[in-house]
Amino acid sequence: MCRWAAYRGDPLYLEELVSSPAHSLIEQSHCATRAKTATNGDGFGIAWYGDRPEPGRYRDILPAWSDCNLKSLARQIRSPLFLAHVRAATGGGTRRDNCHPFTHGTWSFMHNGQISGFERLRRPMEAMLDDELFNARSGTTDSELMFLLALQFGLREAPIAAMAEMVGFVEDLAENTIGSILLRFTAAFSDGKSLYAIRYATDRKAPTLYASPLGAGHCLVSEPLNDDVDAWAEIPDGSAVILGKAGIEVTDFRPEKRNTAKPQRVPISA
Repeated sequence: MCRWAAYRGDPLYLEELVSSPAHSLIEQSHCATRAKTATNGDGFGIAWYGDRPEPGRYRDILPAWSDCNLKSLARQIRSPLFLAHVRAATGGGTRRDNCHPFTHGTWSFMHNGQISGFERLRRPMEAMLDDELFNARSGTTDSELMFLLALQFGLREAPIAAMAEMVGFVEDLAENTIGSILLRFTAAFSDGKSLYAIRYATDRKAPTLYASPLGAGHCLVSEPLNDDVDAWAEIPDGSAVILGKAGIEVTDFRPEKRNTAKPQRVPISA
């Protein structure tokens, strides 16, 4: 399983999550303590928002601990909203196109989890995409495809509802195609204004998610960045998180069950 960290608030240097803390994301890339796999060495990526509406992004297939450019960038880039991810591949080759975060227009997305039996679900999932979104797919992971499906289902207009529809669609498809469902989904995504996260699994064993104040903002992480246990609140399984101007809001998250008929198309702007 992967590890990730995200922040929204007053501008902060990326190193405050990526490299400086005692249990920073780089430290987690070779010594995670709350994941099934302690090593997350199949690439990394960062996406950050600045003066332009679309995010900047840097990804590579090197382990995060061995890339000197990552530490240098994290020390120099200051952003009010950013996402960072270290990868432990459960599917899809170790290549740059498979490294998170994924981006499309103003949106960015990263994920920790998996879809069981994805190799049998991939083609019908891809068939749900309009040409624009299908052609935007550059990697081979279930994570990128779930992100594109959420865009198809209206992520720009209703982010949490679109994710609920996407998850419900994948569950229905798995049940109809394979006869069983196992989906684990802990993800963060943003339009550059608000930061969203979801923690959900069909077997109630979703990858971990924690929240904490940080400076004049909040961070969301796969596991705490230090040993101050009182500073970190675990987000319950079956939750959606919204970080906006009003602060942090945590609500229940449930998939929206639907049939596998093709959805009404939602226009997507670049």
